[in-house]
Amino acid sequence: MSYFLLTNDDGIDSPALIPFYRALADIAPVRVVVPDRERSWIGKAITRFDEIHVRNIVKDGVEISVADGFPADCAQLGIHSLFGERPMMVISGINIGLNNGLGFFLSSGTVGAAAEGWIAGIPAVAFSTGDVRDHRGWAKLAWSDDSTLLWETAAGVSVDVLRSILEAGYPAGVDLLNVNFAADLTIDAPRRITDIAKVGYDNIFREASPGRFVHDFATGLRIDGDIAGTDVEALEKGWVSITPVRLAHGAVIDEATRAALEKG
Repeated sequence: MSYFLLTNDDGIDSPALIPFYRALADIAPVRVVVPDRERSWIGKAITRFDEIHVRNIVKDGVEISVADGFPADCAQLGIHSLFGERPMMVISGINIGLNNGLGFFLSSGTVGAAAEGWIAGIPAVAFSTGDVRDHRGWAKLAWSDDSTLLWETAAGVSVDVLRSILEAGYPAGVDLLNVNFAADLTIDAPRRITDIAKVGYDNIFREASPGRFVHDFATGLRIDGDIAGTDVEALEKGWVSITPVRLAHGAVIDEATRAALEKG
C-alpha cells in the first residue's frame, strides 16, 4: 500500500500534528514533512534562491522530516525527493485556524501545500479548524498544553471525512478538497458540500513604529454577494464544510468586453 504524505503550515511544534498522524495511521502508512516553524499566510510560496535543509527527527515516537522551507516546499520534497515513491494523497493540516472564504483560502499555507499536490497530479485534502467567533482567544487554547483532547477530537472529525472520501473515491475534476469545521464539532456533526464564499479583508498590518509594520489581523471582512451554499454559511450553521476546488479557471465575460479586448 502507498502512503499519505502529511504536512502543515504550523510547523513541527503544532499540537495538531501528532494526534492527526496517529489517527491517519489507522487507515494507511503516513510519512511526514513539515516546516521547522510556523509558516502561516504564506500561500503556495516555493523557495527559489535559498537552499532548503531537511533534518530527520523522532517526536513522540513519530519519524518526521523537518524542512526550513515553506509548506509547498514540504509537499514538493515529500512527493519527489525524500521517499523514493509518490504518495497516494497529500494531506495538509490540521490548520490552527479556519481557511474558509476566498481571501483566506488564497493566503493559506495549508491550502498551498495541498495545491502543490495537485500540481504533481496527486489527490490532496486540506483540513482546518478553529472558532468562528473568536480566533485569537481560541488559538491560545489550541496552542496550549491543555489542547490534547481538542486535537484528538479534530483528528477524529478529519479522519471521518477522509474515510468517506476514500470510500466514495476522490471526485473527478476536482483539484483539491478544502475541509473546514468549528473546533467544537464531533464526527456526528452534519457535513455539507460547499462553494468558496467571496470574502476579502481590509488592512491587515499595524504600524508598530514609524516605517515598521507588523501583521495584526484586526480588520473587518468584505463579503461579496450571497453566502448561501458557501463554506462561510456552513461554519456559521455548525456544519463541516467540504469544498471541492478547481484552481485558476477562467471567468466568462460579456461579448462587449470581449470585443473591446480581443484584437486581430
